[in-house]
Amino acid sequence: MKLPFSFRLARLKSGLFWRTFFLLGALTTTSMTAWVGMISVVQHEPQVQQISSQVISVVTITHAALTHSAPELRRELLFELVSNEGIRVFPLEADDQVEPPAKNALMPDIEKLVKAKLGPDTRFSSKVNGVAGFWVSFNIDDDQYWLMLERERIRGLTGIQWLGWASVVSLVSLLGAALISSLVNLPLRRLTQATRDFAQGKRPAPLPEKGPMEIMEANRSFNQMVDDLQQVESDRAVILAGISHDLRTPLARMQLEVEMANLSDDAREGIQSDIGQMDAIIGQFLDYAKPTEASSFINVDLSELLTDSAHEAARQPDVRITTDIAPGAHVMGNATDLKRVINNLVENARRYGKTPGEDYVDIDIKCGVKGLHAAKRVTIEVQDHGVGVPPEQIGQLLKPFTRLDEARGQANGAGLGLAIVDRVVTRHNAELHVRNRDGGGLQIQIVMKGL
Repeated sequence: MKLPFSFRLARLKSGLFWRTFFLLGALTTTSMTAWVGMISVVQHEPQVQQISSQVISVVTITHAALTHSAPELRRELLFELVSNEGIRVFPLEADDQVEPPAKNALMPDIEKLVKAKLGPDTRFSSKVNGVAGFWVSFNIDDDQYWLMLERERIRGLTGIQWLGWASVVSLVSLLGAALISSLVNLPLRRLTQATRDFAQGKRPAPLPEKGPMEIMEANRSFNQMVDDLQQVESDRAVILAGISHDLRTPLARMQLEVEMANLSDDAREGIQSDIGQMDAIIGQFLDYAKPTEASSFINVDLSELLTDSAHEAARQPDVRITTDIAPGAHVMGNATDLKRVINNLVENARRYGKTPGEDYVDIDIKCGVKGLHAAKRVTIEVQDHGVGVPPEQIGQLLKPFTRLDEARGQANGAGLGLAIVDRVVTRHNAELHVRNRDGGGLQIQIVMKGL
């Protein structure tokens, strides 16, 4: 499923990896810009001095060599200057096609220094008669000459070269920033995943207790918390087993004594009803406290499970069941806990969702399958046709020990039925939605990942 652009952009902005990466990238880019600017300023004067000295030296030596050499040897000298030094000397003619010197930050200062040594009449050009190079004029007696140097001899780093080096350094820096961001966020990613697994009822693998002190302490504390909570779960199971035995044994004895006692039928039925309610409340407490282990999940046929639950509920004289159950709805879960969820929803509707003006309850049980493969979802709906719940109180229904008697009719219980449903659904990593049904009544919807 493709995420909307706005959601992906918000996720990009909120991700710690990308925030760290962009911050390091911005810091690197700013540092590189400042470094290039500083180098340009610091390098400017030495580079001007170096190029000016080189030009002055070449012109002075060439002038001296041509002036003091024998006329018959000047041709051979010019040939050696071209072949060995890359220096060419041409007569300066009035009709020469001369282009202005290159426009860069160094050239004005170079011209100023060279003219101060060779004379104010010294001319500069970047191309003479179509030949590119570094051209500078000089005089021998009354004759004027052009001296051409190859650009490579006096050229520093060009803007393109600076840009190339800056791009390479920036790329390496960004790769380093990505690596650093990944290393910084790896422990947080592990901790987040372990926390998510633990919230879903799974036992996460112990986090590595190594690295920086802060990460090591956080991982050690998380591992200790998981161990402590597992121990609490184990102790609670032992305590609840003892409570179940200690409370239900006297109830069974009371039930036997009531059967044998010389009581009227009304008194006997009343006491038996009270004992039954006490036993049901104890069962609710045990169901609420009982953990749902993800390791116990199997492939559950929800269609069959819902059909069986509907048949069982339909046997009660005050219940009318309507079903619309799609075949082949399979999920991963604990079959016993899912059965308890459906029974609790049906019992909640039976107790509180009586159809107005009638002594029975109409309950609709629906199951549908939507989507394919990873996007496949199974939706369960259980709804009654009663008076519903005030909208502002719907959020209170899933809280433990909450009973909205004034909205749903007087009934007995500990107020744990829907809290048990919410607890089991959360352990199955499913979604629970509670709303009023159109036309009256309460609608409870469960959405689970399908197989």
